[in-house]
Amino acid sequence: MPTTDATAPFVDLPAESFRALGHEAIDLITQFFADINEVAPFPARTPADVRALFDLRLPTAGEDPHTILADWSTKILPNSSVLGSPRWFGFVNGSGNQIGAIADALASALNANLGGWKASPAATEIERRTIAWLSEMIGYAPDAGGLFLSGGTMANMAALRTALRSKATWDLAAEGLQASGARRMTIYMADHETHVSFQGAVDFLGLGQQALRKVPSNADFTIDVAALEAMLDADIAAGMTPFCIVGHGGSINVGAFDDFDALADVAARRNLWFHVDGACGALGAILPELAAHFRGMDRADSVSFDAHKWLGTPYEAACLLVRNPDSLQQAFVTHATYLLSSTPSEYTGFNYFDYGPQLSRGWRALKVWMSLRQYGVDGYQAIFRRTIACAKHLHALVVASDEFEVVQPEPELYIYSFRYAPAALRHDDAALDLLNQRIADEITTRQVAFVMTTRIRGRVTQRLSICSHRTRIKDIDETFEAMRGIGEELR
Repeated sequence: MPTTDATAPFVDLPAESFRALGHEAIDLITQFFADINEVAPFPARTPADVRALFDLRLPTAGEDPHTILADWSTKILPNSSVLGSPRWFGFVNGSGNQIGAIADALASALNANLGGWKASPAATEIERRTIAWLSEMIGYAPDAGGLFLSGGTMANMAALRTALRSKATWDLAAEGLQASGARRMTIYMADHETHVSFQGAVDFLGLGQQALRKVPSNADFTIDVAALEAMLDADIAAGMTPFCIVGHGGSINVGAFDDFDALADVAARRNLWFHVDGACGALGAILPELAAHFRGMDRADSVSFDAHKWLGTPYEAACLLVRNPDSLQQAFVTHATYLLSSTPSEYTGFNYFDYGPQLSRGWRALKVWMSLRQYGVDGYQAIFRRTIACAKHLHALVVASDEFEVVQPEPELYIYSFRYAPAALRHDDAALDLLNQRIADEITTRQVAFVMTTRIRGRVTQRLSICSHRTRIKDIDETFEAMRGIGEELR
């Protein structure tokens, strides 16, 4: 007979045993944060080395939880990248904050499912209030709507799905993209750095890569609005159906801002959806000194950004905001009797499964809600200004050096790209491309900092995302000097 008594391993631990385990876990987390400014951002271990540590057979008998927890210190942490390091400059990764770590533990304990209100009453209302706060931060009206998703790809996919549903001239829900007489639906954005999330989104939606129409950009990396208008006219004449314009709210390589008012004018005149990809910078709207860059963003039909970037919340917490919440319901409303099996009553609430692509949803909002309450807008303004100051300081170092080359305007956000280019090699772009890649690889494997390259107008450049609230000027100085030294060594 199967074991069913209180000693079975699937029964919860007694309160004191669980408390002891929890104290042990909190001690480990506390020590992690205490050491975070000093640990190497990248473990410099090979995939084979790390894989071997976890090449275990499927357990048949259970293990003591304290034994399992011990793997954190001996196997997991020493072989992990530390995105919260002040010298983690790769991708666009946020630093992760302490209250967010606590929030995730609490959210996991409650195990709320934020699909339907009855499965998550408090959690649903906290998400709705957090969405309202974020809407206020970017300049949207109080009646805007939105939801949390996993990352930028899902947020942008949900935005494009909403745009499609809103602008299709046929019953998209019933007939899909294969409707008789349906024409190619097209999206327009600047050509210099189309974010990979949009490439994924058009694949997921079945639109195809040719649906992404790349508009020429100006010298400052912003979209050329006149070229956009000309492309729209040409594409319509060729039988295409434009439905969405995407503006950059801080582009991924240089932090460029498109002219939102101009794009909103084009979208309104042509009845197109206007979406702002603000993954890197939308929340910069809380800084009065950046107000000119965000003029017109409140006219966008939708805005996407990641709280797990500049807000510093733990992964994952992307956000999609829309001016008209009904547009989300039109795109995602769900019909299933088992989901709404009772008659409407005073206990009928807001069901997120009618406003997004997921039925089962984790409680992403709690860490954002707690973070906003702990830091407040004033605190985040201070953090944002410090990261921007670090990027501007890096720009000043590049300008003052004979060995580095400026490739973008002075940064307005925390992202900055530049190039190691000593005078003796400036005639040889291929050699500089290889050298810049080797510098980034070396500084990472030497565990000085985690740095990655990108391409700006076809050339390999260094790219630092200074997104961490822990980064200070000394981290920038020491990283820059290490890059210079490695460059001299390798050339």
